[in-house]
Amino acid sequence: MVANVESLRQARFVGRDREMTVLQQALELGPAVVLIEGEAGIGKSRLLREFLDHQGPGSLVAACPPVRQPYTLGPIVDAARQAGPPDGLSELAGALRPLFPEWSAALPPALEPLGDPHAARHQLFRALMDLLAHLGVRVLVIEDVHWADETTLEFLLFLADRQPQPVSLVVTFRPEDIVDGSLLPRLTSRAARTRLTLAPLDVAETRVVVSSMLSDEPLSDTFAAFVYEHTDGVPLAIEETVRLMHARADLTLRDGRWLRRQVSDIHVPPTVRDAVLERSGRLCAPARAVLGAVAVLTDPADDAILAAVTGLPADDVVAGLTEGLACGLLADDRRGVTFRHALAARAVYEAIPAPHRRALHLRAGRVLESVSPQPVAALARHFREAGDSIAWCRYGERAADIASVSGDDGAAAAIRYELVTRAQLPAADLVRLAGGISFAALSGRSRLHDLCRSLRRALVPGLDESVEGGLRLQLGRVLSAMDDRGASRHELERAVSQLHDEPVLAFRAMMHLAFPNVSGDHDIAAQWLRRAERLADTLPIERLRFLVDRAAILAEFGDPGVWSAAAQLPDDADSAADRAQIARGNLNVGDGAIVWGRYAEARERLERASRLAERHQYQRVQEMALAHLLMLDWCTGAWDGLAERAAALAEDHDLHPLTRMEAVLVSGLLAAARGANPVAEAALLTALREYRVHADLNSMTCAGELARMWLAAGRVDDALEVTRPEMEVVAASGNWLPATDLVPPRVEALLAAGRREQAGELADAFERGLRGHEAPGPQAGLALVRALLAPRGAHAATLFEAAAARWSALPRPYDALLARERQAGCLIEAGRHDDGLSLLSAVRGGLSEIGATLAAERVARTLHDRDATGSHVWRGGRRGYGDRLSPRELEVVRLVIAGRTNREIADALHRSPKTVANQLNSAMRKLQVTSRTALAVKAVEIGETGDRGD
Repeated sequence: MVANVESLRQARFVGRDREMTVLQQALELGPAVVLIEGEAGIGKSRLLREFLDHQGPGSLVAACPPVRQPYTLGPIVDAARQAGPPDGLSELAGALRPLFPEWSAALPPALEPLGDPHAARHQLFRALMDLLAHLGVRVLVIEDVHWADETTLEFLLFLADRQPQPVSLVVTFRPEDIVDGSLLPRLTSRAARTRLTLAPLDVAETRVVVSSMLSDEPLSDTFAAFVYEHTDGVPLAIEETVRLMHARADLTLRDGRWLRRQVSDIHVPPTVRDAVLERSGRLCAPARAVLGAVAVLTDPADDAILAAVTGLPADDVVAGLTEGLACGLLADDRRGVTFRHALAARAVYEAIPAPHRRALHLRAGRVLESVSPQPVAALARHFREAGDSIAWCRYGERAADIASVSGDDGAAAAIRYELVTRAQLPAADLVRLAGGISFAALSGRSRLHDLCRSLRRALVPGLDESVEGGLRLQLGRVLSAMDDRGASRHELERAVSQLHDEPVLAFRAMMHLAFPNVSGDHDIAAQWLRRAERLADTLPIERLRFLVDRAAILAEFGDPGVWSAAAQLPDDADSAADRAQIARGNLNVGDGAIVWGRYAEARERLERASRLAERHQYQRVQEMALAHLLMLDWCTGAWDGLAERAAALAEDHDLHPLTRMEAVLVSGLLAAARGANPVAEAALLTALREYRVHADLNSMTCAGELARMWLAAGRVDDALEVTRPEMEVVAASGNWLPATDLVPPRVEALLAAGRREQAGELADAFERGLRGHEAPGPQAGLALVRALLAPRGAHAATLFEAAAARWSALPRPYDALLARERQAGCLIEAGRHDDGLSLLSAVRGGLSEIGATLAAERVARTLHDRDATGSHVWRGGRRGYGDRLSPRELEVVRLVIAGRTNREIADALHRSPKTVANQLNSAMRKLQVTSRTALAVKAVEIGETGDRGD
């Protein structure tokens, strides 16, 4: 008996009982995140389908299309669109208008533009979350999330990290298809996730699947083994192989058992692709045409769209669809027809000859232009593949605009980048597109090189002068981002000379040239700034941008005029764009004030920027302000809770790399002050590498702190080497203001290496570089350098005292205390033992109070050693206890053993919570434990709980 097509049945759901149970239990316990991973065809979709068939309402299923395109939130939007707009949405739902234009009558009015893409994206995420709630969604299912756009992944992370989590998430993905740089690993690597990894079926399970498709008749052992061997137990491969063999009449039922016909030329393809192509090749011509159209469209399509794309009469389309559905390659749902498996769609698509594929894409683009709302991302893709650059540009720009409105500046930059580098567009279009690219949102330096090549190719003879000037402006921007400052300067200067009729573009070129790192010379940069100012007076729309950038440029110059320029910034504005500029201006001035050591002004400016950013949802400005405030708190000794705040930002990979690195830097500085040298070194080296890549001046603080650590460990050569590149930057720029934390350890390293003359020359250059600047921070650093150069003794003690006074006036208490520690050492060497030891006692108390435990313990050892040798008579102050617990630490430990919290201990001992925390940390370090419980156990074990008569 030979099988016929009608006898084939749907394959039974086999081998997934455990996974089904785990999935059900995870979702029954409340909002959860369930990750279902496995290779193509392993049965992820089937598992979900079987699960959802037994669930009530409340599930929303979204599928990511099997093409890589920057289609912002496309899967979730498409899924929600099918449900229709619910009633009762809040005003926040106005943010959904760009994504759901067909819902305009049901949605609240559009919200005011925020100006900050990160804030806009956050606002949109909240609106989507509100939409899901009103749709009654309890479980959001995203299939094939490895194909999701970046914003969809960010939204999933947003939902997963909410407390409480608003909905359960179930996502399927293929680990092998996760691209470099994808956000998906951040979702899959978090703790508290239920993760199901689907494995291939075994021989016995393969037998059941095949038998279920063949009327549940048993299989011969040879046949079962044959199918398993050629499919590796992958369910899709098993099913497709059986369908192919069935279609070829390679199966026979003999004596109640299914067998493979023993024919010498029978060959079962080892891959699903070959199976799909052979199956599709056996279909009628209309069915093959429909398959090709569905593969090109990727999104579900109805009969009318398929007729337009294939060019077939309606009857032929119906016939083709009927055969495609009957053979099992296609599936139909309420949205239209699509492939049952993405792998099958890809196989059919890649088999279409290139000229025919271009024609199909062109037809698809033309028919989808009549759809409302227009699927602009799909239209851009179809016209791109069809080779129609003009239409591709039209819809690509619209897709980029939608991405920008949605806060997805990365997708917007990627779309414009692709248009500039791949589309054959007129030069004027390239100027507009390149001008809209945010380089900060464009990942990878190779993309900058691609942009550079495309813009250079467009610079051909015969261009309109203004168009050529616009191209050179954009080329100059790209070259500056590539750190090719000389070439950038050349292109920008030529641009200015050609942009007579484009004053806004000319102004922007001048402002780029006004930055010293582009112009290469402070005087030349100042000239460009003056020219830009004159032009800005004629361009009211650019005036505020000029004020903001001028303040940043003067701060980078080290020009004292920065503070009068900063005073011209308004406090607020009416438009969102102007408010964003004001927030940015205060942010830049506050950052510059930290460099100058004007800490009061820095705090006022940064807090103002933070308030504006928080009020108007300028997320990136808010994040940068928080990071700068971390650095300010480090400088001013406000260390209570600083480690936790820094760690939270350092672990947030959504932040811009330099923003996150500032938190990493502060974490490293705190770790160094507390004696966690391996942790500190790792953090500081990480930050230093990142800062050097971006030519960021924070590299000087990193290098200086590493040098200070390594000098303490006797690594003089390493200290010299780590500070060398930054010293070269300072010497080349002539701006010594950012070198406050760099020059003192560099001088100390030169002295340790016996290079006193070079150390003196460096100190003199530092002093010359600071002349004319009222910069309290760098001047305190200079005072410390002069003290380091002085011979040890009474005079050096006086100089260290002066340096400490300067640090205290900022205030910068940690550095002031370190300077006083050196002062005390010089007093002792000058024979003033009692004065020196009394000062050391005070220094130890101050270091302990701010939490600088490494230095506090170093001073304590010095005091203890001198007391033990009888070299002085104890005159008061706090006594050092080395590795033993002090009486105050013992009091804290006893109360920890009694189960008290830090707050309760502080109240009982009449101390501040910060002091208790510092004493607790010190006790844990001395007893070499990492938790309160371990501290209590260890203290009891070694008897560190009783009175010792200290």
